[in-house]
Amino acid sequence: QVQLVESGGGLVQPGGSLRLSCALSGSIFRVSAMGWYRQAPGKPRDLVAIIISGASTDYADSVKGRFTISVDNAKNTMYLQMNGLKPEDTAVYYCNAKYQSVAGTVRDYWGQGTQVTISS
Repeated sequence: QVQLVESGGGLVQPGGSLRLSCALSGSIFRVSAMGWYRQAPGKPRDLVAIIISGASTDYADSVKGRFTISVDNAKNTMYLQMNGLKPEDTAVYYCNAKYQSVAGTVRDYWGQGTQVTISS
């Protein structure tokens, strides 16, 4: 199993920056991919950024060039650096870890969510 604890959300003006953190613990060696998702009121939870096997990254088109996902293996922590924030980035942000069992099945683990609000 994997536990995820998020931090770093808040209220920021348009054009500002925030960095979200997600501390992982447990059977981290079985995590095949990690990512950030977000959910705005009345909308589905969407992928924002993902990092696979600690190397390959991918981003939603809406955040490319503004957000950066990274992992500090020494601290077992994943980050999402968000620059050039826009009101449409307002959402609850969740970190995610994909845990692969010995049998090959994949299970999603989620953080508790952190509110990010972009407003003047």
